[in-house]
Amino acid sequence: MNWPITPDGALQVQKGNIRAKEKLANYKLHIEFRTPYMPTATGQARGNSGVYLQGKYEVQVLDSFGLYPLQDNDCGAIYHVQAPQSNACLPPMEWQTYDITYVDGNPAAKESPTITVVQNGMTVINHAKIPAEMVENGNGGGDSQSGFLMLQDHGNPVQFRNIWAQPFFSYEKKHD
Repeated sequence: MNWPITPDGALQVQKGNIRAKEKLANYKLHIEFRTPYMPTATGQARGNSGVYLQGKYEVQVLDSFGLYPLQDNDCGAIYHVQAPQSNACLPPMEWQTYDITYVDGNPAAKESPTITVVQNGMTVINHAKIPAEMVENGNGGGDSQSGFLMLQDHGNPVQFRNIWAQPFFSYEKKHD
């Protein structure tokens, strides 16, 4: 791994993406992140990184503190799928949390995966469905050959810590 560990035990983004090897179909992911203070940067240059689910669906990490309205490329968004319903961002340099629920779709029933994002205790995305045209390859920038998680290096010194996932089973309803 090319990411250094900070003195307080966090991973700092540097020199490429990192990927989990494990494959999970349905899971709850907890991750904490901290965006850097970049007062002269604007837009996508302000503490940019991403949490990629299944290596292909990006939940945006970005300094979006105080922005309104949020777009589908701001912090808490599922990149190019859905903007957050509200802004739950803390200022840069403060630790923030994502609690993300990923439920794999059922291709046989033509069901797309769904994603729920809880940011800092507030639900900002509730059961967003991945558009059918993105199911195979995702929304860009990821690696669909990785495991259930990829953390993105987008050139900014974002930090991550306390990362864990809890798999669960999703039972398909039977129709008579």
